[in-house]
Amino acid sequence: MKIAIACDHGGLRLKEVLKNYLETNGYMVEDFGTYSEDSCDYPDYAGKAAKAVASGMCDRGIVVCGTGIGVSITANKVKGIRCALCHDVFSAKATRAHNDTNMIAMGQRVIGEGLAIEILSAWLEGEYEGGRHDQRIAKMMAYERDE
Repeated sequence: MKIAIACDHGGLRLKEVLKNYLETNGYMVEDFGTYSEDSCDYPDYAGKAAKAVASGMCDRGIVVCGTGIGVSITANKVKGIRCALCHDVFSAKATRAHNDTNMIAMGQRVIGEGLAIEILSAWLEGEYEGGRHDQRIAKMMAYERDE
């Protein structure tokens, strides 16, 4: 599985921890930056990662900023993306099972590294349940077509 990853300056340290975890566990990682703690604009990086997932270049994506809010909003602006902001393991499991999310967002200033790895692991291992959730996802994604 190939994972897109991106962050702004407020998420750099956590991005590096998550990237190391992914690579150590055999995932291919495409890093869309940023690569320093110099102030930058999160849409520049989260948008690139989201486009890589939407195009099929990457299977899933992870975006990180200080809170996770800005990067999740940015990712969800890209057609075909379902990005969930998760700061607990239950939400990470549920968003894979019920929403078939293809991206996850986290906030470096909100959670610690250990919890972030647990969340990421739960999300990566989670399976979409299908069934009753199919029609809900179809309705959700219809908003993109209705514009």
